[in-house]
Amino acid sequence: MKHDDAKILKEIQRNTEMGMTAIETILDKIEDDEFSLELSRQSLRYAQIHNKALDQILEQEGEVYHGSQIADLMLKGSIHANTALNISKEHLAEMMIQGSNRGITSMWKTMKHNRLATDAAVELAQELVDFEEKNIERMKEYL
Repeated sequence: MKHDDAKILKEIQRNTEMGMTAIETILDKIEDDEFSLELSRQSLRYAQIHNKALDQILEQEGEVYHGSQIADLMLKGSIHANTALNISKEHLAEMMIQGSNRGITSMWKTMKHNRLATDAAVELAQELVDFEEKNIERMKEYL
């Protein structure tokens, strides 16, 4: 597997895992069924993109990304701290927008630093970026 492909596909996995973990952590705080359904759909799409990256890695006999339990705990702890005093739909939507923005930034940086990646890896990275941008637009409705 090409080094640049591996870097991009691992970043896609990291990014999607963070999105799924954030949504999983937030879902039990939501009282609005429509908002909850929207985030559940987003989580499902993150899983689909994650699995596409995993398929490419396994196809090319690359190394699978293994997330850190510490990073996972830090993300969950940050979400719990951020929602300790405010679990309004507006606040949760704002948190999701911020997370999507961080995801977009990290994907662009990874793509920029790994320009020798194959089209398949870059297209999947772009698919994730497009998805994150749509998530931001959807979350704006809940502000």
